[in-house]
Amino acid sequence: MREKAFVAGVGMAPFCKPGASDPYDVMAATAVRKALDNAGLGYDAVEQAIAGYVYGDSTSGQRALYLVGMTGVPIVNVNNNCSTGSTALFLARQLVESGAVDCVLALGFEQMQPGALSGQWSDRPSPFSRFDELCDEIAPYDAPIALRYFGGAGKEYMERYGVKPDLFARVRAKASRHAAHNPMALFRKVVSEEEVMAAPMVFPEAGMTRLMACPPTCGAAAAILVSRRFAERMNLDRRVFIAAQAMTTDRPGTFDKRSMMALVGDDMTREAAAQVYEQAGIGPDDVDVVELHDCFAHNEVLIYEGLGLCPDGGAEKFVAAGDNTYGGRIVTNPSGGLLSKGHPLGATGLAQCAELVEQLRGEAGERQVAGARLGLQHNLGLGGACVVTLYQRAG
Repeated sequence: MREKAFVAGVGMAPFCKPGASDPYDVMAATAVRKALDNAGLGYDAVEQAIAGYVYGDSTSGQRALYLVGMTGVPIVNVNNNCSTGSTALFLARQLVESGAVDCVLALGFEQMQPGALSGQWSDRPSPFSRFDELCDEIAPYDAPIALRYFGGAGKEYMERYGVKPDLFARVRAKASRHAAHNPMALFRKVVSEEEVMAAPMVFPEAGMTRLMACPPTCGAAAAILVSRRFAERMNLDRRVFIAAQAMTTDRPGTFDKRSMMALVGDDMTREAAAQVYEQAGIGPDDVDVVELHDCFAHNEVLIYEGLGLCPDGGAEKFVAAGDNTYGGRIVTNPSGGLLSKGHPLGATGLAQCAELVEQLRGEAGERQVAGARLGLQHNLGLGGACVVTLYQRAG
């Protein structure tokens, strides 16, 4: 029988605007210490560590973790674009479930620069060249590339289902109401749908305003995964475990469909979610709370349907009924999501993990989803990889 991976501890460093944060190693060490304290462990209990980041030199994970301890344990550095944090979690979970180790640290951090995301290497083929070429063909708009990807996908969704930009404004306003109760969110001001729509336009073809796009931020988050036998021996918290998890990458349809929705990972999301539901023997209606990859409000709408939270074309009704918030069917992004926390690429997946663990423990304060037992996490990176994780409260 496969070993369960329990989440014994989680921790975060506050997310900050670029230029206002501590250096990456200090943020990462802060998150790790908080996770260890949350678990009631010292760093000497960690048998392996997986460190995730996108923008940084090789062995940045060692630089960060050496501030916490130098115990000689294996440290693996991973980079999987915006799904990097969940990739670290994915590898840590496999290590515990396989029985190879009993205690693994998953860490994600990012020290980002202001402005739009950009490649760092101009003297070699870009991993995005095939994606960018198709985007140039089917979304040839005058805008930064990330806006063209997700704005183009939003425009396609609008045309397919006849929705208006106010749908995305309602999603963004919901995020602000949730973030108001999250001390770890960078943007905690509540904004109305009207204020979202009145913000400066950044992608007019999809009615996307500045408030519908998440900004780059700096931050770090960490989780301690342990086996049951280790948790019992050390008397650790065993309230939350990973019930199912899947990582998917692109299939030919990403390009062959000539669809912006496919190009931004819609198929990867659907496949990963289906695998997780099958592994756990549940359906989306069984989920109580979701943290999903809302890098843009338009993407949140796509993900509702990709995760099966509502039928295809049903997001407008889902949102209008309030089924994506407190008092509705499934609370989505109680943390405020990326739209409110920002998106430090390597840290995002583990920040989502921290939120869901707190929810399932009943420790989320004013954000608490009453009676939450199953929490679903969705973390997406173009290029591409999608990780969907299901957490379950034990007992």
